[in-house]
Amino acid sequence: MTDYGQELRFGLFPNPDATRVPELLALVQLAEVEGLDLVSIQDHPYQARHLDTWTLLSLLGGRTSEITLAPNVASLPLRPPVVLAKSAATLDLLTGGRVEIGLGAGAFWDAIVAAGGPRRAPRDAVDALDEAVRLMKEFWAGGSLHFAGKHYQATGLHAGPRPAHDIPIWIGAYKPRMLRLTGRLADGWVPSMGYVEPDSLPAMNAAIDEAAEKAGRAPASIRRIYNINGRFGSGGGLLQGDPRAWAEQLAALTLEHGMSTYILGTDNPDDVRRFATEVAPAVRELVDAERAQPSGSSELTHESSTVPADSAPLAVSATQDDGTRLTGQLAWDEASRPTHAEPGGASYPSSLQGQAQHLVDIHDGLRAELEQVRKVLKQVREGHLTVGAARSVINTMTMRQNNWTLGAYCESYCRVVTGHHTLEDRSIFPHLRRAEPDLVPVLERLQTEHEVIHEVLEEFDKALVLLVTSDGVGHGGQDALDQVQQRLDLLTDTLLSHLAYEERELIGPLSRHGLQ
Repeated sequence: MTDYGQELRFGLFPNPDATRVPELLALVQLAEVEGLDLVSIQDHPYQARHLDTWTLLSLLGGRTSEITLAPNVASLPLRPPVVLAKSAATLDLLTGGRVEIGLGAGAFWDAIVAAGGPRRAPRDAVDALDEAVRLMKEFWAGGSLHFAGKHYQATGLHAGPRPAHDIPIWIGAYKPRMLRLTGRLADGWVPSMGYVEPDSLPAMNAAIDEAAEKAGRAPASIRRIYNINGRFGSGGGLLQGDPRAWAEQLAALTLEHGMSTYILGTDNPDDVRRFATEVAPAVRELVDAERAQPSGSSELTHESSTVPADSAPLAVSATQDDGTRLTGQLAWDEASRPTHAEPGGASYPSSLQGQAQHLVDIHDGLRAELEQVRKVLKQVREGHLTVGAARSVINTMTMRQNNWTLGAYCESYCRVVTGHHTLEDRSIFPHLRRAEPDLVPVLERLQTEHEVIHEVLEEFDKALVLLVTSDGVGHGGQDALDQVQQRLDLLTDTLLSHLAYEERELIGPLSRHGLQ
């Protein structure tokens, strides 16, 4: 079992279909709004149905603001490394450091030759890739290049521009020599599930790790990226079930095989939403919980509440809530909540306190995102008042776009909250019930509050639907924004009250029993 401890990332691999450009652009923008980390595009210049990869990535860079952009993988025989390095550096500068690059040694050689590229034997293809990786990294370092390879040369070239950040190079590798090259030179390994089943990952990871260590590199410095495909449903196979099943399977791939970036091939907007807002947050929580377990315990179904010997005073504290409320319309009486007293002489292992801190960290993330939603609404409202006075067609279109963006952003936040509560109800709370029966009244109250919060989220969603289906101008637009503001204020009161109560009651038990 190998978990390299890498940060989890989730991405999209859409089909660059030249006949569906509007749908493709909308899908990538949706991926960014819903919170995916990267979008990657396949590179087959000889494919008549495909858009050119670098031209498309450049347009996507202009249509987005945060998502990482990458070819997955660039066809090296048709992309000279100096030109490829300059293209990547340019786009990296234009997008503020959002470019990574996948490289392949080449495939479909008849098509490559038909497009004017060379036909390379397997050994030559690997050697050329080795040269290309080294040449590109030298190019990005700047200065005068003097590179004399068998396949690529650069003599006296003044390299530039330098990219905005160190651009990671992934390699699509399957055979032993390619895997060893990945270990020696690459920043990431990117196999596809269609070619490499999970059972094959350990041996291939081991080959990369061995080569990395021989080259004096840390295996954990090489990101493990997995191009995946699947279908949401009720099946029992890999990535064939519901979002929870997907999350458990991907978390297992991270904890057992070290994969840390999952790129989903799909053109379905609903799949993008579910992957981004249901699967990705659940995978992160499952992996974080396992990584916080005591050393040597890494089972997703870990139920032990035995106390390790690293006991320490309880050092985890709840985030302060000053009790300020915006509406006075809470659906519960805060004073009537059941409480749970910590047992005398309780032991708090340091390793389990980290899991309690993880809950606080997740809650702080929800608080920060909630504040961001409020800021976005404030900006839209301020824009509404400014644009509404102009009454021009262009400004009206601008307002409607702002309203749609707000709706998508808020919908994403609602899904994250729901996903977090679902994970608690299905996994964390049952574990705490078994570990500490006296805590049951508190857990039942927390679950009841989850249901209330779900109702508040539904009312918030209805207000958002009204907003994004309205013209967004005049009194109608102002009324729609007012309703969103009212629902958001109630959500703010409800959620902040709930998070504070949950932390106050569960920090102690979680510090003694852990998350699972």
